[in-house]
Amino acid sequence: MSPKKKLVEICHKVYAKGFVAAYDGNISCRTSSNTVLITRSGICKGDISEKDIVEIDLNGKNLVGKQKISTEHKIHLYSYQKRKEINAVVHCHPTYATTFALLGEGLDKHYLPEVFLTIGKVPLCKYATPSTEGVHKSLDPFINYSWAMLLENHGAVTLGKNLDDAYFKMEKLEHAAKIILLARLIGKPRELSKKNINEILNISENTYGIIPDKRNI
Repeated sequence: MSPKKKLVEICHKVYAKGFVAAYDGNISCRTSSNTVLITRSGICKGDISEKDIVEIDLNGKNLVGKQKISTEHKIHLYSYQKRKEINAVVHCHPTYATTFALLGEGLDKHYLPEVFLTIGKVPLCKYATPSTEGVHKSLDPFINYSWAMLLENHGAVTLGKNLDDAYFKMEKLEHAAKIILLARLIGKPRELSKKNINEILNISENTYGIIPDKRNI
């Protein structure tokens, strides 16, 4: 599948999942030529097609396609500039994750082993006016190691080694946020203990060869 087709597929998935509404959200991927394919501005992700994908360089200059690029493109470019292993960025406004962002809370406590291993802590980036320089600068404290971040009063960003990876991190983030919120409505969620976490880390390293960044634990 071509990168453009894959990008369109992921756009349709985030819309079908309800992670975005109307014209919200933006998704991109890095190409083998170190350029970026990104969704254009002002289109529903459920209606997007290959003609709505714009190719830009890492400075934001249009290379292929004359449409206006997403106003949040600097989040994407900043992520690619900061981390060479990042090849895809998904920015959405998923309901439950964004609820925590409105409450001014990151998801920095560990409740679910799968979430702990997949995305680790999910920090809260301080509020910045959408589409301004402040948004990508708000990622600064976490961009070097985080795979998922909440944007205060705004939404969420996930990073991945490819489009599927970035998408599934967004899906995992929203699923976890929903579970944690529902658990809070019933009682007090049980956090994983240090012993629990160490056991998970040992299994992860010895069985799967996965060693999470210590800053994400």
